[in-house]
Amino acid sequence: MGKGPGLYSDIGKRARDLLYRDYQSDHKFTITTYSPTGVTLTSTGIKKGDLFLADVNTQLKHKNVTTDIKVDTSSNLLTTVTVDEPAPGLKTILSFRVPDQRSGKLELQYLHDYAGISSSVGLTANPIVNFSAVLGSNKLAVGSDVSFDSKEGAITKCNFGASFTNSDLIAALTLNDKGDTLSASYYHTVNPLTNTAVGAEVTHSFSSNENTITVGTQHSLDPLTMVKARVNNFGKASALIQHEWRPKSLITVSTEVDTKSIDKSAKFGVALALKP
Repeated sequence: MGKGPGLYSDIGKRARDLLYRDYQSDHKFTITTYSPTGVTLTSTGIKKGDLFLADVNTQLKHKNVTTDIKVDTSSNLLTTVTVDEPAPGLKTILSFRVPDQRSGKLELQYLHDYAGISSSVGLTANPIVNFSAVLGSNKLAVGSDVSFDSKEGAITKCNFGASFTNSDLIAALTLNDKGDTLSASYYHTVNPLTNTAVGAEVTHSFSSNENTITVGTQHSLDPLTMVKARVNNFGKASALIQHEWRPKSLITVSTEVDTKSIDKSAKFGVALALKP
């Protein structure tokens, strides 16, 4: 656990990572290389059915400044400049996308032992302003995340959340979509030596009166191999196995089955990440 409550995006993150991270039904290939001058080059290709998407990301670090430049197959260029701790606990992030002239954004993050604050503003004449704050400690925290569209003069996002953390359990409660969606999540470490954990998330939509329940687990078969599984109340069952076949290089194979429609074929996904 960290010293402070973290940012608003950290509320319920451990449960979300357990239930949703690394699951996919596409084919993904990522290769990362490093130059002697400190430049990191990452190339990614994703095959979604008959569609193939790719991007190349170049990362340059100089002291506390990190610059990321990403170019994709749609000829979009995304640049992100991150300045880590120009002052204690502060991080500054500047990002913009070419040719989208309204994509420029400046974000400030501040982490304290008893608070986590993030604020961003679009670099346009009528920007979207976002502000989130979390107060508390590394055990109990409450926070809110609000966005305001100055062009429309309206609040576009208003979320509230709370989390409780101890040595082996994390519980979180969030109210999102301007009060329409209530979510409760739970993460429990069963055995730290084998990285065994269980998690669950329950979401209720007030507008549709629909509930979504997802439960999952993870377990390390050995120091290099991990398996995960999940199932929800709609009958969707998923599983994956991830193996580190060489240091920092991972291969992940995942599958999803609709148990309520046995006639439908299972979905399979493969991800290969190579690092020197």
